[in-house]
Amino acid sequence: MRQQEFRGFAGVRLQADVRGHEDAPPVLLLHDAGQTRADWAGVAEALALSGRQVVSLDLRGHGGSEWPNDARYGFDAFADDVRAVLAQMPARPLILGAGFGGWLAAVVVGEEGGHLASGLVLVGAPAVADRLAIAPHFDPAVASALALTGLETRIAAAASRVTAPLLLMDCAGESATLHPESAESASFDGAVPLGGEALDSFSATLVDFLERRLPLAPPEYREGRDARTFRDALGCFATGVTIVTAMDGEGKPIGLTANSFTSVSLDPPLLLVCIANNAGSAPALEGAERFAVNVLQIGQQLTSNRFAGKGEDRFGATPWAVGEFGTPVLTGSLASFECERHAVHEGGDHFILVGRVLKASFEPQRDPLLYFRGKYRRLHFA
Repeated sequence: MRQQEFRGFAGVRLQADVRGHEDAPPVLLLHDAGQTRADWAGVAEALALSGRQVVSLDLRGHGGSEWPNDARYGFDAFADDVRAVLAQMPARPLILGAGFGGWLAAVVVGEEGGHLASGLVLVGAPAVADRLAIAPHFDPAVASALALTGLETRIAAAASRVTAPLLLMDCAGESATLHPESAESASFDGAVPLGGEALDSFSATLVDFLERRLPLAPPEYREGRDARTFRDALGCFATGVTIVTAMDGEGKPIGLTANSFTSVSLDPPLLLVCIANNAGSAPALEGAERFAVNVLQIGQQLTSNRFAGKGEDRFGATPWAVGEFGTPVLTGSLASFECERHAVHEGGDHFILVGRVLKASFEPQRDPLLYFRGKYRRLHFA
């Protein structure tokens, strides 16, 4: 993250945090009155992780931005600040505006034309009449100046002229009053500053909108009936990563990495894992009366590689212990399932090993190791 200074209306100094690569599609984030850019840091970080460059701006008189001595805090002064910032950006951004920031975005883009922004996201835009005091720390004269007569009509009229992709998001029980027919809408629970599950839900909805309406690259669908296309299409299903372990006939630990794993039943507790017929450990796993499935966490990527490769002492370099039911359990895994064999089924070049779970254990504070399109991944939102 880096800081950047913009010049607003009448030369007012406006501070912003900038996240993401400088060549990525830009997003301009405008907070609500009475907030600062810090309140939206979680959302800004999520957008940056999704491949966007995020400019999170402090409005005049907020956060690190200048509090002008001329006391210009009318709606048009704020709107002119937004126009000035847009003129200083190298490309048309998507504008995400919360509350008062959303009013500004709707008016600037609706009145000036679609050339200023690639899209709009308006968050929790309550009626102007419901907010005579826009920001609690403003004095009554400033609050009165912001609540201009006819402002709500102006905002609604401007929003109706927006032709760019538009998403309306309600927040914390506030009801958006701007609903052009062409707009998409979404609701979520939570209050600003967003955190935890509310942040994850909000960010996921936002990223989904961006990837559908303003994708980083045009979609390119591939199709075919060959084995390579089939395998690559299967790779689009994101999975966790497991290591399946057991004792062989000589009482030695064996195991391999597998991501074809799923639950089957809760009553009785059943799971399955698919094992390649040509895997070195396949005969021992197929014949084992008991086995364990170890779900890996983000710090076990090297362990995953070790059990997927050949010619290495897998267990000699990996912390493990014998579980309650005699199976090797990898220390520090996200979750472990100690199982007895329930059934084995043929499945083409794999066999399907179904286990009845005798014991389950897990660590709720760790993040999973993920696998998607042939690469390890991390959770997008943390």
